[in-house]
Amino acid sequence: MNNERKIEVKPVDTDFRFRFGKNWRNYIKLLSEERLRLAMDSLKVLLDTESLNGKLFIDVGCGSGIFSLAAIRLGAKQVVSIDYDKDSVNCAQFLKERYGPFDNWTIQQGSILDSGFVDTLGTYDVVYSWGVLHHTGNMWKALENVSMLVKADGILAVSIYNDQGLLSKFWAFVKYIYNKSPAPVQWLMGNLFFVVWALLMLLLDMVNRRPVLARYHGVNARGMNAYYDSIDWVGGYPFEVATPTEIFKFYKAKDYQLVKLETRSGMGCNEYVFIKHNNEKI
Repeated sequence: MNNERKIEVKPVDTDFRFRFGKNWRNYIKLLSEERLRLAMDSLKVLLDTESLNGKLFIDVGCGSGIFSLAAIRLGAKQVVSIDYDKDSVNCAQFLKERYGPFDNWTIQQGSILDSGFVDTLGTYDVVYSWGVLHHTGNMWKALENVSMLVKADGILAVSIYNDQGLLSKFWAFVKYIYNKSPAPVQWLMGNLFFVVWALLMLLLDMVNRRPVLARYHGVNARGMNAYYDSIDWVGGYPFEVATPTEIFKFYKAKDYQLVKLETRSGMGCNEYVFIKHNNEKI
């Protein structure tokens, strides 16, 4: 008997959408060389490389723009940043002006769900989309469209929320309620979650005798901020999830080879790195 879950391709409700860019506007006020270095290090670890010299790099759903800037710092020949959210585009533009000028960094507003827009973007050596495609409202179409941006023998690096069954459905409901609520309720929900989460992490760190200063300094391994990450989590709607097997099979059917997989338990994202086969060589 085949017990695999049928992939849901129907778009989720996007009438109430979290303003990711507004959250990123607050985050970039905290951007420092330390955070940028951490972002660069996380890219190097994820892509298993010390340099992006000569590479064409596209950041799909660029958010704050920090990883686009990290790619520039790592020597990418050309960086393209796209985001649906106008505030996110403005954040990336701010970083470009603050740390630039960069003639090799292009920033555009557009949706990865817009196939016509995607067709205008060209192809890249590295296509990077971390924690984005599950927030588009049609994750499987986004996963399809992002694959069209990868050059033959190019790299596709994506991260997608892990499917936790009923728990994922619960969080989808919480996020929906958050985005339907007035601003004071959103503030209360976001801050209440952050306090509960912070106390739980503090307790776990104490039990496991782990240092807590880095966590409560507000910087994680990707250079992100604990507080704004928690707001992003509570408000992050649309919200979809997938199992590693579903993502693997989806891209295998498109002649992609999985070369790296980092799975996360709980609320985290699973990270995938694929290489696109050059069928002309086969």
